[in-house]
Amino acid sequence: MKLFIGLVAATAILIGLYQLHLGTAGLSVTRNTVGETPVTIFRPQSTAPAPVVLIAHGFAGSQQLMQPFAETLARNGYMALTFDFLGHGRNPTPMRGDVTEGKTITAALLAELTDVAAAARKLPGSDGRLAALGHSMASDIVVRFAQANPDVAATVAVSVFSPVVTATSPRNLLVVVGALEPAMLRNEGLRIVNLTAGGTASAGETYGDFLDGTARKLALARGVEHIGVLYSHDTMVETLRWLNAALGKQGEGFIDNRGRWLALVFLGMITLAWPLSSLLPAASPMPAGAGLGWKPLLIAAVTPALLTPLMLWKMPTDFLSILLGDYLTLHFLLYGVLTGIALLYLHSDLSPGAMPVSWKRIAIAAVAVSAYNIVAFGFIIDTYVFSFLPIPARLPLIAAIACGTLPYFVADEWLTRGKHARRGAYTATKFCFLLSLAIAVALNPMKLFFLVIIVPAILLLFMAFGLISRWSYAATRHPLPGALANAAVFAWGIGVTFPMIVR
Repeated sequence: MKLFIGLVAATAILIGLYQLHLGTAGLSVTRNTVGETPVTIFRPQSTAPAPVVLIAHGFAGSQQLMQPFAETLARNGYMALTFDFLGHGRNPTPMRGDVTEGKTITAALLAELTDVAAAARKLPGSDGRLAALGHSMASDIVVRFAQANPDVAATVAVSVFSPVVTATSPRNLLVVVGALEPAMLRNEGLRIVNLTAGGTASAGETYGDFLDGTARKLALARGVEHIGVLYSHDTMVETLRWLNAALGKQGEGFIDNRGRWLALVFLGMITLAWPLSSLLPAASPMPAGAGLGWKPLLIAAVTPALLTPLMLWKMPTDFLSILLGDYLTLHFLLYGVLTGIALLYLHSDLSPGAMPVSWKRIAIAAVAVSAYNIVAFGFIIDTYVFSFLPIPARLPLIAAIACGTLPYFVADEWLTRGKHARRGAYTATKFCFLLSLAIAVALNPMKLFFLVIIVPAILLLFMAFGLISRWSYAATRHPLPGALANAAVFAWGIGVTFPMIVR
């Protein structure tokens, strides 16, 4: 049975990767740098001169996240250029300033986009025309860039918030918002379009005129949120049609639909972990773990969820050159320590030494599961989703963050695994952790607001790697291999995702 499931999963992975690879069919993709800024240029197959579209990612993103736009536009006759902002992805230069103040960092990002645009204007094959597209944080940056450069023929602002938009600037502005995004973003889109529509704007309607640069529209992408909007068919179609109208191009060909293929690949990767887990060596002759009943389990789960944000509320948490990574490190660390204390108190006979184990087999299993989580998943993520291969400057950050994730996952895996563990225990403890982060944001919204954006990503990681650690536990009969692997992949993910910043 497991062999059959493994073959099906491997087939799904290969099909998905093949379809993802087809996205660049007929394109010339080259990588370069502008100063220290990594850029990628997507050129169409045609040798005819083409407009250039600058594509900018949002907070905690990287240029890979914007590939759906780049491939869609390049396959339809545009030159598309993606890049990593300061402190993001593989850009080695950190952002400088206070993110809550905004002006210093905004000016630096705008200057960087201006430098990238200057290089883009000189690209062989450019017909001299320029458009700009930005998501979330970058929506304001591309708006400001287009206002400072009136030759930018059109601007696409995805998940927009920009207080500087006027009734006539920037030229030909399309606003795209996911239908499941917070209402404040939809209201911001309507406010922007109403500057031209005179207070009568509604989603899906075009106002103004492309010829004089006053065209405005708010498009709602169905069924998607802040990240899903970047993979939405509606987003791609609206963007292509808008740029075609603004730049006088015709035709609508390839539309990127990688969302379904990424889902197929990752579903296959998670499923494949089940038969592969059978190859892990058993580290214990019988299941180890706490195996608490519901009442003590909830005490051990709820107590750190409430105490951690309260204890960290007024504590200085700026000690790493990575935005929010320092706070998350402390949150994981303190949460894990409190969970461990609760475990020892509620399960007084709990002793790792009481169960005969093979530490060599635990190490082998932990390395194997960690390699699968980081290398196998990481290759796909780095190629098609966001930057996952760390630059040297991020390696010490990953090690520091692991000092926080390790205590948390060791305590949590021990709490939720065992022959007497209750069904749903793992889900309950993860809900408590997310609740704890929500309390932390509520106590300090100015500093921790961006944590709200990553909650869906943390939830997906808990689900995916929770299944893998469960199968690891079933094979090894010990919670430690799964705990070590989860601690490693979470530290890695946080360390490569959040922007580097010097305050």
